[in-house]
Amino acid sequence: MQYVNIIGSGFSSLSAACYLADSGFEVNLFEKNKSIGGRARKMVKDGFIFDMGPSWYWMPDVFDNFFRDFGKKTSDFYELKRLAPAYRVYFEDGTSIDIPDSLDEIFKIFEKEEPGAGKILSKFLEGAGNNYRIAMKNLVYKPGISPLELVTFETIKKLDQFVVTISRQIRKRFKNPKLIKILEFPVLFLGAKPQDTPAFYNFMNHADFVLGTWYPLGGMHKVVEAMETLALSLGVKIHTGSNVQKIATEDGKIKGLVIDDALIPSDVVLSGADYHHTETLLPFGLRSYKNSYWQKKTFAPSSLLFYVGFDKKLSGILHHMLFFDTDFEAHASAIYDDPKWPKSPLFYASFTSLTDSSVAPHDRESGFFLIPLAPGLEDSDTLREKYFNMILERLEKHTNQSIKPFISFKESYCLNDFIQDYNSYKGNAYGMANTLLQTAFLRPKIISKKVENLYFTGQLTVPGPGVPPSLISGKIAAELISQNTHQKV
Repeated sequence: MQYVNIIGSGFSSLSAACYLADSGFEVNLFEKNKSIGGRARKMVKDGFIFDMGPSWYWMPDVFDNFFRDFGKKTSDFYELKRLAPAYRVYFEDGTSIDIPDSLDEIFKIFEKEEPGAGKILSKFLEGAGNNYRIAMKNLVYKPGISPLELVTFETIKKLDQFVVTISRQIRKRFKNPKLIKILEFPVLFLGAKPQDTPAFYNFMNHADFVLGTWYPLGGMHKVVEAMETLALSLGVKIHTGSNVQKIATEDGKIKGLVIDDALIPSDVVLSGADYHHTETLLPFGLRSYKNSYWQKKTFAPSSLLFYVGFDKKLSGILHHMLFFDTDFEAHASAIYDDPKWPKSPLFYASFTSLTDSSVAPHDRESGFFLIPLAPGLEDSDTLREKYFNMILERLEKHTNQSIKPFISFKESYCLNDFIQDYNSYKGNAYGMANTLLQTAFLRPKIISKKVENLYFTGQLTVPGPGVPPSLISGKIAAELISQNTHQKV
């Protein structure tokens, strides 16, 4: 029996644990916090339930494929609801657009905003759908070991889309600034500016408009609970409150993990924790990447998050709301070009209690707010309060109602918390951005270059940031461990 110790309990770690246990490994998963899920933990307070991190359920086929690999269906664990409208976007002129769950209705909206844009969008989505199928078949399930992984007949035909950016591709086809913002928005899930993201990644528009926006009743943590149930049924042992102090090695090979000053022997170690932090658990000479490597990389944003309980039901809101009612470029620059707190931030709001009565007491509303920030900034209670008041005033203005007097409580979460709870490099929330020079084989490797039987998974390695990519990352890592272990036996 081969023993695998896994660090962390986020989506990638849980995914890998399931695959490894199903392949016959003895799997132990160690989580430093009191509850599992990593960034997808939940907060419970005064009868309210909040997802602490991920709140968008996109690319449902990836979730379906994961559970199908174990002879299960998502419906065996949780109920999905397709949101209609999917989300609302507010703009600088005070107007908003609701994105329906029907392609025909989306085409009509585009046509109304820009004559001819409906037909252009239809053609654009054909290409995006083709890219999605190529990505799922030829790219995202690859281990990122060699550039040759990307060379197929279909990908060669798409080479031009890796040297042109999404922003350029979209702006060549559409002129209306509102439509451009709607089309550029999905690539934010990849953690990079549209101006720095290869056009091939327009497959995120297919994920948005065609595959739709869904919600698991009970919240995104229901997915974590489903994966936990599956993992336990496969024999995975989960240990919470278990902070890894050191990765023990001998002659450049894994020996085990040190937890509470005791050695937990292991044949293989897989880390789903922050990649940079994981390497600090090794002797300096056994680290694959120096600090200078990480300092040069483009990281996806961090976030200032608020979890708010309201004493009454609110009007004029949707489950997902995007506030692009200020200068998009200025905020992006404050994240990537000149890191600082944005003068007038874009933000996102989610009111899951509109869709799900189980997440808030009767006649009350739960609110989740997110402001993207550059990693590594100063974080203080004063700054958090300043920005909360800023976005709440804009919410009140757009929904034409008084909201602040009806707040029963609010909790905040920001850079210091990401560092404290997840050992996150500079407090980043989404890992490393998927820019052209940080894609596939150009990302940090799943297999350690210096320690035998040490592996990595999650949003700092392949395929990249986001919940579906994390599920895929866990599968890739598990397959590599199984393959390499069986070769040695």
